[in-house]
Amino acid sequence: MSNPQQLRYSKEHEWLSGAEDGVSTVGITEHAANALGDVVFVQLPEVGDSVTAGETCGELESTKSVSDLYSPVSGEIAEVNEDVVNDPSLVNSAPFEGGWLFKVRVTDEPADLLSADEYTAFAGA
Repeated sequence: MSNPQQLRYSKEHEWLSGAEDGVSTVGITEHAANALGDVVFVQLPEVGDSVTAGETCGELESTKSVSDLYSPVSGEIAEVNEDVVNDPSLVNSAPFEGGWLFKVRVTDEPADLLSADEYTAFAGA
């Protein structure tokens, strides 16, 4: 498993892209997707919702379990990935591409986000 170097990662297994015009993309890591198993349902925040770094903002349900989705940053939801809502398996098949979850207009970013190498060491992957 290879974690893209240009992304940053949370200890809750979410990834965060660099900001474009103040908006970053969020998804879950391949490690998390594999641990969850086949994702069958995704509940995402709604456009306009405020999210807070480290707090629950949605849910992922798989054939194995239900897992909370945490926001790695604080901000306002700018877009949600309707493709993932309609086809949750994208979270498993393309966690870093088509399986992204939402875009957030970042107002605060915690200092403890990890680099790809730090996340790989943390996740034991």
